[in-house]
Amino acid sequence: MRHIFFLSVFFLVFSGCNKSYEPEEAAMSIQTVKMPAKAEDVAYDKSPNPASPLPPPPPKNKQEIEQKIIKEATLRFETDNLENTFAQIKKAAATSKARIINDSEGKDFATLYRNLTVKVPSQNFDRFINDISKGVSYFEVKTISAEDVTEQYIDLTSRLKTKKKLEERYLEILKKANKVSEILEIEEQISTIREEIESKQGQLKYLESRISESTVTIEFYKTIPEKEGIKISYSSKLLTSIKSGFFSLSDLLLSLLSVWPFIILFCLLAYFIRKRFKRKKP
Repeated sequence: MRHIFFLSVFFLVFSGCNKSYEPEEAAMSIQTVKMPAKAEDVAYDKSPNPASPLPPPPPKNKQEIEQKIIKEATLRFETDNLENTFAQIKKAAATSKARIINDSEGKDFATLYRNLTVKVPSQNFDRFINDISKGVSYFEVKTISAEDVTEQYIDLTSRLKTKKKLEERYLEILKKANKVSEILEIEEQISTIREEIESKQGQLKYLESRISESTVTIEFYKTIPEKEGIKISYSSKLLTSIKSGFFSLSDLLLSLLSVWPFIILFCLLAYFIRKRFKRKKP
């Protein structure tokens, strides 16, 4: 009996120890399951595969804005022969499909000069400048400018489109209007919008003409020798003085003819006064 009693006590103690360790083991197992993986481990685990295809690049904007540039140039240089230089410029203009819109020439005390204004297609601007620069030793003035008017061009274009859409809306409203007052008011609005459209179209057309054709101002001159300049200047002054004296005499005679009645009256009055004084003398 004593052995049976000790065996039963030992069995009860052993079963209690097993139950006390079960919650700890269960908690450890739960903690082990719920432990999240570290971000670094995940990152290393998800390293890119060289064999996998790369992601596509972001789409590019297909509508590239074309730049609108206004080019202008001013040139001034000396030449030995005005006619040869003019012929060279005409040849360069024909090659570049340019046109001369202004041509003037003159002479001052020491030089003979000629001024040209040329309109050149913008795509041939550089070619034209290079052609007329051949043979020129140096330029006293050479100014080339390029003005970017892209923003102004886009602004005018967008405003014009907006005005046209607004005009279409008013035309649709006009079709549905029944009252005479409404029709008159809508027509007045349409008239105002059309004036604005025409104004924008004119501005846009002028801007497009300046963009499509560049303006080049050319002044070239020939120096006159000092003696020749003095001779020409003196003879010119002498001839001018003779002409001026002749015209002055003509003006005087014409003035006298225009007041001939007063001259006759003055002469008669002087005659009677003189005759009266003669009678009074003893």
